[in-house]
Amino acid sequence: MTQLTGKSEAHAPEQGGPVPVLSVDTQYRLGHALRSVYEGSVENQPIPDAQIDLLLRLRHKERDRRRAG
Repeated sequence: MTQLTGKSEAHAPEQGGPVPVLSVDTQYRLGHALRSVYEGSVENQPIPDAQIDLLLRLRHKERDRRRAG
């Protein structure tokens, strides 16, 4: 995976040609925009019942292991 730095130079990854490097300001603006989209959509969604059931089964299994050990 390519690590982004504040430098303005480009480097060549294992496959393909040079990849532009994002400036610190661009990284900040992109992160802020993505966070806004996430908070406005995904964060406010309810947890699906299937995931709640999975979490409850995991909690019960952990509790049973603690009691047995």
